[in-house]
Amino acid sequence: MSYRDKIPAMRRWVIKIGSALLTNDGQGLDLDAIREWTMQMAQLKQRGVQVVLVSSGAVAEGLVRLGWNKRPHAIHELQAAAAVGQMGLVQAYESEFQQHDMHTAQVLLTHEDLSDRKRYLNARSTLRTLLDLAVVPVVNENDTVATDEIRFGDNDTLAALVANLIEADLLVILTDQQGLYDADPRTNPDATLVREGLAGDVALEAMAGSSRGEFGQGGMLTKVQAAARAARSGTATLILSGRIDQVLTRLKSGEELGSLLYPSTQPMSARKQWLASQLKVSGRLTLDDGAVKVLCQGGKSLLPIGVTAVSGEFSRGELVACLDNNGMEIARGLINYSSAETDKIKGQSSQQIETILGYLDESVLIHRDDLVVM
Repeated sequence: MSYRDKIPAMRRWVIKIGSALLTNDGQGLDLDAIREWTMQMAQLKQRGVQVVLVSSGAVAEGLVRLGWNKRPHAIHELQAAAAVGQMGLVQAYESEFQQHDMHTAQVLLTHEDLSDRKRYLNARSTLRTLLDLAVVPVVNENDTVATDEIRFGDNDTLAALVANLIEADLLVILTDQQGLYDADPRTNPDATLVREGLAGDVALEAMAGSSRGEFGQGGMLTKVQAAARAARSGTATLILSGRIDQVLTRLKSGEELGSLLYPSTQPMSARKQWLASQLKVSGRLTLDDGAVKVLCQGGKSLLPIGVTAVSGEFSRGELVACLDNNGMEIARGLINYSSAETDKIKGQSSQQIETILGYLDESVLIHRDDLVVM
């Protein structure tokens, strides 16, 4: 059975709708389109599908309401636009879902919410409870309080992390393109639609490029990267046009649409998914070839003897990235020693930790249970 054949049986979907679709490239909310997607999601519910909706459009709607023609760069102006636009966005969804006797819930998240383990678990419990209650969560980034340091950057990333949170079967990213092409179809008439691929394949990222629209933050590259993130929880991703007639119900019926990127490995444990989902690291460790091999192939803990360099300032328990000699991140995890302590014991055997520091907290820098290979 091909992966596409499994889609009709999938029961938990995260559906992400981009700004270009919702706002007609910045011309206000497209209420007719919202009405159509809402009707299709109601039909999905009737067919046994649980839906979480990740919706862009708050900032774009705020720009229209405020009479601004261009997206501002100042963070406080973006936050103000988000606050104004969120009212119209939520009102539109609530009104349309009520027509189908369905309840909605607004869920606003920042990266800080998901980087804290306790808040991460609380968000997961809330979303799962809402689904059990047959409520449609409408998720968006909390732009009103988010800063550059704690932003997801785009709702493609947020949608992937939500898929991890609820262990969704399918992430559907609706965009203004038919899917992923092997070249930019706007400039290359010979570009071919990629029907299927493995999430995380670096060749797909090369195809995606870095295009983006005026009113949205993402491009095709962020969608391909989101698919790789979603795959950590075993979630497949479909990238396709939201302007296809009855697009969601046709997917449920098994019709072959868009680009399907499916996971190539077994899902990570919930804790390792959380570790992998972090967008910010506090420091970096450069490892020798032996340590890289042990982490990637042996599933072992990281010992200080395998570390050749330490950069950044971090405390015990913070997240650090592990790099190979070429500077590529191969793993990340929660470290047992501060940056100053790690710098002193790097390249030394575990038996020397107490002699060098005068005490021994742990015999390993990062325990394998607190480490995820990227």
